[in-house]
Amino acid sequence: MELSYIPSPSRGVLYLGPIPLRGYAFCIIIGVFVAVWLGNKRWIARGGRAGTVADIAVWAVPFGLVGGRLYHVITDYELYFSDGRDWVDAFKVWEGGLGIWGAIALGALGAWIGARRRGIPMPAYADAVAPGIAFAQAIGRWGNWFNQELYGHETHVPWALHITSSEGGRVPGYYHPTFLYESLWCVGVGLLVIWADRRFTLGHGRAFALYVAAYCAGRSWIEYMRVDDAHHILGVRLNVWTALIVFLLAVTYLVVSSKKRPGREAVVEPRAASEGAVSEAAASEGTGDEPAAAAAAEDQGEPSDAEAKDEAGSATKKS
Repeated sequence: MELSYIPSPSRGVLYLGPIPLRGYAFCIIIGVFVAVWLGNKRWIARGGRAGTVADIAVWAVPFGLVGGRLYHVITDYELYFSDGRDWVDAFKVWEGGLGIWGAIALGALGAWIGARRRGIPMPAYADAVAPGIAFAQAIGRWGNWFNQELYGHETHVPWALHITSSEGGRVPGYYHPTFLYESLWCVGVGLLVIWADRRFTLGHGRAFALYVAAYCAGRSWIEYMRVDDAHHILGVRLNVWTALIVFLLAVTYLVVSSKKRPGREAVVEPRAASEGAVSEAAASEGTGDEPAAAAAAEDQGEPSDAEAKDEAGSATKKS
């Protein structure tokens, strides 16, 4: 008998009348809100407008959900399209099964569409939301706890996860809580990106690349601990190969980008920058700062007071 362990929930869904409330879905939703909230704060701090992150997330989140599900279904197609399986289950996202690789890839495409529509550089947006994505993953991993899935080898450590369900080939027992390991790792990744961004003034997508590299480093060893069925290449799980390749790409981008485009973007949202210039001009005019007001007026294509006087004098001489 284990004296200490992490208990699994008796069920992953509660019913509010006929409406099912699923723990997995709640974790995903809460994670999205945290990512948008933190991303908005970081975007404003870099000179962007409030609400821009949420507006682009309207594109990124649906694309990310579709991409995550597609990656899972394609890489685990036998769960849905083999003999005795129901292909309709491929659409049951609430039962678990979102591949982070597909979610990030297609989510980035959605974010690019949203950013392009607003004239915003995609790398700057990615840097702003990077730590929030890591925290969202940390929260989302608890959805696996509700579903009693994606655990590691059997163990007797004090923090072992007690699996009680026997559905889907599960064997009740005590296992490594890999969902918890990855959740804690993602929290560390988010904090690392925030610290590095402040310390080294990361820009042009390098904060996002750091998040990707750090996450892949942790995912590779956590993936080795999992015991769920997975495709293997040369005896190594597919997700380990994916993590290794993406890690190398992220590190390469960090090195090349830092040499070609050092520093950080001066302007991340042109519309916000122009609005700020107009506001400063109005404030200068209100305080009697005529030179600054004249310069701002000239930038906006309007004549300054001095120019207006010269034009009036010329008109008088001509008449």
